[in-house]
Amino acid sequence: MPTSTTDRTPARTTSVAPVVAPVLDGTTEADGTTRRRVLELVAGEGPVTAGELADRLGLTSAAVRRHLACLEEDGTIAVHEAGPSSGRRGRPARRYVVSARGQSDLAGGYSELAAQVMRYLRESGGGDAVARFAADRYDAVVARYAPRLTATDPQERAEQLAGLLSADGYAASVRPVAGPLLPTVQLCQGHCPVQHVAEEFGELCEAEARAFSELLGTHVQRLATIAGGAHACVTNVPIVSTQTPPQNLPTPPHRTRGTQEGTR
Repeated sequence: MPTSTTDRTPARTTSVAPVVAPVLDGTTEADGTTRRRVLELVAGEGPVTAGELADRLGLTSAAVRRHLACLEEDGTIAVHEAGPSSGRRGRPARRYVVSARGQSDLAGGYSELAAQVMRYLRESGGGDAVARFAADRYDAVVARYAPRLTATDPQERAEQLAGLLSADGYAASVRPVAGPLLPTVQLCQGHCPVQHVAEEFGELCEAEARAFSELLGTHVQRLATIAGGAHACVTNVPIVSTQTPPQNLPTPPHRTRGTQEGTR
């Protein structure tokens, strides 16, 4: 029987590590989630420092600065000019606010479609149609919010309104300020889901200010808007009894009674 030329040497068993896809321990995903949370906090509380964000998130300042550096590099946040940190000497603390690009990232991808619809409405029905739409939109907001504003204390009522706005994506908060005539708080909205539409259609900002006045039972003064280029929408709210009729409140000499300040 012919001898086979096949090598009969027993095959050597080689231990080869199996090819395994990189193990994802959730770090990348966690970084993205944390970075998004940092962006949302900057929107809601800015101008804010890395230390303040670290306290809120339970992270180290170094970890927060890493996320801030990425967001700043992406152009979604920017450094806000501010004075020195309280109680500290030396270089002023870096305080951050959300940029226009960051506002777009928070808003999602429907702003251009909404703007097109509003332009069509204006072209087909004129400026009055846009104003009516804005009024109807915020009439619906008043109807939805009013039953949930149960506080009688003016500041608590403003804080309830801020909570409702935050639930709808406006990153709202209430900040006390020293008013020249009346005790005042500022209702701040760090994000505006309709920013890019409101940049072109100021009727939305005006209708919103009227809605705030109706919900809070007092004259309000819009100081700044994101649509107008500010890092937040800021509304001055006098802290007076909600039982006081709005027409009895002091009215700035350059304003007519019963109207809101300009929003742009």
